[in-house]
Amino acid sequence: MTRLTPEGYLDHIRSESARFREVLADCDPGARVPSCPDWDAADLLWHLTKVQRFWAGRVADRPAAPVEGEEAYDAERPAAYAELLAAYDVASATLAESLEGVDPGAEAWTWSDDHTVGFILRRQAHEALVHRMDAELAAGTASEVDPRLAADGVAEVVGVMYGGCPPWGSWEPLPHHVRLDCTDTGDELWAQLGLFSGTDPDSGQVIAGEEDCHLVEAPEDLEPDVVVDGPAAALDAWLWHRGDERHLSVVGDQGVLDRFRAIVATPIN
Repeated sequence: MTRLTPEGYLDHIRSESARFREVLADCDPGARVPSCPDWDAADLLWHLTKVQRFWAGRVADRPAAPVEGEEAYDAERPAAYAELLAAYDVASATLAESLEGVDPGAEAWTWSDDHTVGFILRRQAHEALVHRMDAELAAGTASEVDPRLAADGVAEVVGVMYGGCPPWGSWEPLPHHVRLDCTDTGDELWAQLGLFSGTDPDSGQVIAGEEDCHLVEAPEDLEPDVVVDGPAAALDAWLWHRGDERHLSVVGDQGVLDRFRAIVATPIN
């Protein structure tokens, strides 16, 4: 299990958010963000400000769903970079304060099928980490990533961001498995390829047999088709399109590897 304690996630929300702020405070506001090509540093700063403000609201108003037009959606972006930093400081502090001491099992609105504060704790720890990576890429700097948080990030990006199945869809597993080994933490995570089908009730889009992957328990007496291994931070960055494969080792069936690469190359929204 890669999961951290609720207190551990909250500590990482604080520390990753602080590092994000530290990097961007000294960064040219117009510096491009290589991992988010449409954004500059100021756009990135405003994005995480809005995200953290939004989720603070979801915790404070739990379990009420968000309402279109509330402040988290419509807040006016400050013009000056110093004002952007100040707005971020408020949003970040409010998020951490809203989560302090709250039962992680408490019901709260989320876009996931996990409607708990615990989901928000985990997701926002990784949100802050990924955008800290973005900030450092924009600033041309780097710092260490906690291996335990990164290993859980590998599990979260495969299991939640790529591996979710909405109630209006179905998933048909395929006999192809990829094992992701975090060499510095000892975690071995298995992803199984499969086919997703369904009709989105909101957009009407029909999806017929689109290949994706799910995080699964390690199958007994089965060798993976592909093994990708490396430090947890390198695996997490690669899966989030914040790093390449230079620090990873990849072995196994080339066809399955190509299909897995295609799945995880899909933009995460």
